[in-house]
Amino acid sequence: MKSFRIAAVIGAVLMTLAALPALAQSRGNARLSGKVLDEAGQPIVDVMVKAQRAGQTDMLPGKSNKKGEWNINGMADGQWTIELTKEGLEPVSQTIEVRDERADPMKVTMTKPMPKVDPSVAVNAELKRAVDLAQAGKFGEAREICQTLIAKDPALVQCHAFIGRMYAGEKDNAKALEHVKIALEKDPNNLDTKLLMADLLNETGEKAEAKKILDAIDMTQVKDPFPFMNAAISMINEGKGAEAAEWLTKLAAQFPAQHEIVYYRGRAYLAASKFDLAKADLEKFVAAAPDSKEAIEAKKILDQMAVKK
Repeated sequence: MKSFRIAAVIGAVLMTLAALPALAQSRGNARLSGKVLDEAGQPIVDVMVKAQRAGQTDMLPGKSNKKGEWNINGMADGQWTIELTKEGLEPVSQTIEVRDERADPMKVTMTKPMPKVDPSVAVNAELKRAVDLAQAGKFGEAREICQTLIAKDPALVQCHAFIGRMYAGEKDNAKALEHVKIALEKDPNNLDTKLLMADLLNETGEKAEAKKILDAIDMTQVKDPFPFMNAAISMINEGKGAEAAEWLTKLAAQFPAQHEIVYYRGRAYLAASKFDLAKADLEKFVAAAPDSKEAIEAKKILDQMAVKK
């Protein structure tokens, strides 16, 4: 038992002795000094300085005084990383070579941290600028803003939908569809993009595809009736009055203040030869919106219906 204890003590001593050379490798006769200043050239007090020799784990400490000066003694020759830190200031890290007993003094300027900028703030500002340009009819300029944003960050998928709207405003429906398809592929459940796609398909003559999209949409979730109205007008022109009227009835329930829906439903009933219903809707529309351009056409139709009776 005694021999085991002696062996254990000897082993512990040997392990301690084995660790000593690693510490000794950071120690030497060199001395490093420095001075820390702020942006105005004034000394900074109480800056914590840590020096670490390449390949070593131990650090030699230092601290700046009222003059901003600090020094570290007992450094070995070699490459050292010097870190300076103080709360409220950006940390500084420099790598230097220590090759003689007194290395050249370090002069460091520490600055306050740059304020963190939320990138979404800049993006939203650009999007607002694009919307303002679009509202002013400057579709090309508005489109270019979103194209620049997407080039920087492809994750801004809905910029494709905005670009599509701008191309549509420029009467380039082919390009508009190209970008709206990208937006819909990336975000297939976006209702506004679906409605835009349906409207563009209707404009380009792909009416069956447009109707397929609109049929799959829950009309109670719709905030923009115009894609449905445009599709209904196409149905009326194709002689599908009854189908258009049924659709417009649902739309009128969702948008009771949108009087044009009643006008087009009257036209749909007329196409379906449901004259009493057509007359009732057209009269209702004229009473609700007598100064609208559609009211002139509604009055003509009503006059014609009266003559035929």
